[in-house]
Amino acid sequence: MVQSKSELFEKSLSEQANLFKALSHPARLQILKFIAEAKSCITGDISDELPLSRTTVNQHIKELKAVGLIQGEIEGVKTKYCLNVSKIEELKRSSLDFFDALNTETYTCK
Repeated sequence: MVQSKSELFEKSLSEQANLFKALSHPARLQILKFIAEAKSCITGDISDELPLSRTTVNQHIKELKAVGLIQGEIEGVKTKYCLNVSKIEELKRSSLDFFDALNTETYTCK
């Protein structure tokens, strides 16, 4: 079996990289902010808030769902989206742990 290059790194780093990748587009950040402010929303509500086509917004939603940052619940012909609070909290802790480990307070470039 051939390993991908990302499989050569610690599992936790790969998981963090996937989450960071999901956050690497401003549309996805805006979607998260919008859902957090609205508490929950329908796809069309999100599309109305972004300067992107509905299809493009759906692709960004798909990326956020794939890493578990948001979750959707089908209500009739629409899907209601909410933040996955436990995954958001995991991302916060993971990010803080990662950046704290960089120890910039005592770092000097020699």
